[in-house]
Amino acid sequence: MRKSVKSLLALALAGTMVLSMAACGDSGAGESTGAAEESTQAAAEGGKILNIWCWNDEFQSRFNDYYPGVKEVAEDKSTTTLEDGTTVKWTINPNEGNNYQDKLDEALLNQENAADNDKIDIFLIEADYALKYVDSDYTMNVADLGLTEADMADQYQYTKDIVTDSNGAIKGTTWQATPGLFAYRRSIAKDVLGTDDPTEVQAALADWDKFNEVAAQAADKGYKMLSGYDDSYRTFSNNVSAPWVDGTDVVVDANIMKWVDQTKTFTDNGYNNKTSLWDDGWAADQGPKGNVFGFFYSTWGINFTLLGNSLETPEAEGGKLEVGNGIYGDYAVCEGPQPYYWGGTWICAAAGTDDADLVKDVMYQLTCNADIDKQITIDTQDYTNNIPAMKELAEDPEFGSDFLGGQNHIALFAEAAEKIDMSNAGPYDQGCNEKFQAAFKDYFDGNVDIDTAKANFETAITEMYPELTGVTWPE
Repeated sequence: MRKSVKSLLALALAGTMVLSMAACGDSGAGESTGAAEESTQAAAEGGKILNIWCWNDEFQSRFNDYYPGVKEVAEDKSTTTLEDGTTVKWTINPNEGNNYQDKLDEALLNQENAADNDKIDIFLIEADYALKYVDSDYTMNVADLGLTEADMADQYQYTKDIVTDSNGAIKGTTWQATPGLFAYRRSIAKDVLGTDDPTEVQAALADWDKFNEVAAQAADKGYKMLSGYDDSYRTFSNNVSAPWVDGTDVVVDANIMKWVDQTKTFTDNGYNNKTSLWDDGWAADQGPKGNVFGFFYSTWGINFTLLGNSLETPEAEGGKLEVGNGIYGDYAVCEGPQPYYWGGTWICAAAGTDDADLVKDVMYQLTCNADIDKQITIDTQDYTNNIPAMKELAEDPEFGSDFLGGQNHIALFAEAAEKIDMSNAGPYDQGCNEKFQAAFKDYFDGNVDIDTAKANFETAITEMYPELTGVTWPE
């Protein structure tokens, strides 16, 4: 199906909205930490303006905090000035309603005719729609920038596979790897299982049958196993036997239907709180008043989203996060029933950039420099895309997360990352996953029967992708 991606992007570009150069939002970014040795940064030979497009301030903060050569950051975070005089201009368009992709597509369509200082140099993409851009002429082969296989040798292979086009060219790179784990409340695990030890909890949750048994035990104690419908979805969808689309036919994998069966059972039996990802109820279930056993989360989710949602207040007194603030320290992680990954952000060089040398250096410093990657993990608890650096922290007896009660979660992430398989990824993943989850919520709540839910998915997906002609369901 990769051969059809260029036409997919062409269709997307045809329907885009008028470009809006949005001002940047809050960042929380600071000045360079000096985590690496002096930069090998090559001065931009083109317009001296480096235009970077993204949908939130995560990469902006990573750049401002860790890219060598950062001199100062504007008060409103809209620009960053480098030591060589280059101005980095940030354009941040939020994701909601496909806003980021729409505006990015329009800008890429105008790239060839844009003035040098207006050309996009770098833009960020996510895994769910990576192939839309990777298998197009709008992204550059990183080898053409000078980033070599040797430079990327220590990165996880799956992070390279996601941004490899149909000709075998790598069209992006990332500073993070995003293996998933199951984050559980220690206090609830003790009440339900008699232990909060990660090894023993993992033994109790080692497969889906065991997981479902613990859900029943948790319900007997007055707890919910999961918050809502979507919590376990990624774990099932990352373990399918084939891509979503075969030719022009959407093929629903049997493992996806196992998620349907489990979620219907959990909903009917009161094993969840009927929430949806990102809504207020889901966030509240992660906090001090929540009664949920655990959450499926990848690297970024634990040290950003879960940590933030678990606090009684956004920050403890004095601006520091401390044990005892909310339920800080009451979570731990284990592998869970199946390996999976969730999310990730990739840096792409836009075709037509006039600052190729600088773009290459940004990619190298933030994704191939082991010292920088290790420092990011030490500072933020995020899991970075450098195998030796992560192995070093995984084996460090002094390294641990206060938020996770002192547990060295990097050790578990390192094991999970080796199991990630992206061989079934495809260009329709984002649409199929989103439409499928949406179509079955009425079924979980008993508003429609399963056949109606299936029909609703068939209608939604063929309307979204007119080139797809049908849907095949497992027997």
